[in-house]
Amino acid sequence: MSRLSHQDLRRNFRQLLASRTCYHTASVFDPMSARIAADLGFEVGILGGSVASLQVLGAPDFALITLSEFAEQATRIGRVAQLPVIADADHGYGNALNVMRTIVELERAGVAALTIEDTLLPAQFGRKSTDLITVAEGVGKIRAALEARVDKDMAIIARTNAGILPIQEIISRTKHYQAAGADGICMVGVQDFDQLEQIAEHLSVPLMLVTYGNPALRDDKRLAELGVRVTIDGHGAYFAAIKATYDSLREQRQIFTQASDLNATELTHTYTQPEEYIRWAKEFMSVKE
Repeated sequence: MSRLSHQDLRRNFRQLLASRTCYHTASVFDPMSARIAADLGFEVGILGGSVASLQVLGAPDFALITLSEFAEQATRIGRVAQLPVIADADHGYGNALNVMRTIVELERAGVAALTIEDTLLPAQFGRKSTDLITVAEGVGKIRAALEARVDKDMAIIARTNAGILPIQEIISRTKHYQAAGADGICMVGVQDFDQLEQIAEHLSVPLMLVTYGNPALRDDKRLAELGVRVTIDGHGAYFAAIKATYDSLREQRQIFTQASDLNATELTHTYTQPEEYIRWAKEFMSVKE
C-alpha cells in the first residue's frame, strides 16, 4: 500500500489553502484517531494543545505541557498520519527563540502546519488567560518561525483572539502578522459574519477559524467566499472517548448510581482536578511584598 510522505501531506495542505473551499478539521490526538480520520475522508486534522495536555498529562489547559511532550505526541501521530495535521503550538513554548526550537521539533515530527498564537502564556497570577503580548513581539515570533523552518511547504499560521479586542485592533494585528510573512491567519472568538467580513476585507492570506461550532458561522459557502479555508469546531472526539472510557469501566465495576452519570465536561473537570492547580497558583504564584 502506498503511503504519503510528510512532504506530500504538506503539499496537500498547501493545495487546501489555495482552494476555494472551507474544510472542517478532525480532532486527532493519537495514531489511532489519525488513522480513523483519514479513513473517514477528513481532509485535515488538528492536534489541539488542550487535548494534548489531557492526553499526555491528564492536566487542565493551564500551559503545563512542555514542548518535548507535545512534540513526542505529534511524532507518534506523524508516524502513521495519512492526512495533513495542524499542530496547535500554543505560544511557541516561550519567546521568539523558543519558537524557533518549536518549529524545528514539530517539523521533524511531520506536522503539515502549525499555529503560533499571541496569547501571554503561561498566564500570570490573577490575570486572564486571554491576555495578549504586544504586536511587535507577535511579529517577532512569526519572523523567527519562518527563519527556523526548513521545509517551506510547512505552513506557519499566526493565531490571535478576535473576541477580546476592538475590531480595529484585530485588523491591525492580523495585517501585521500577514506582512511578517505568515502563511495564514487563525482567529478564535469571531462572533459572526459581520465581524469576519470587516477583518477579512483587509487580508489576502488564507484564514482559519476556531468556531467551537458557533451557529452564527455555520455557512461553509459564505466562509469560503471570505477566505476561510479551515474551521475547527472543537475536540468532541476526544471528549467522547473520555466518556466512553468512564462508562465502560463503570459498567465493569457495576456502578449504576445516578450521581455517577456524569457528562464529558463534568468528567474532564473531575479528573483533571483544576482546583488543585488553582490552589497551587495562589500559594506559589501570588507574590506578597
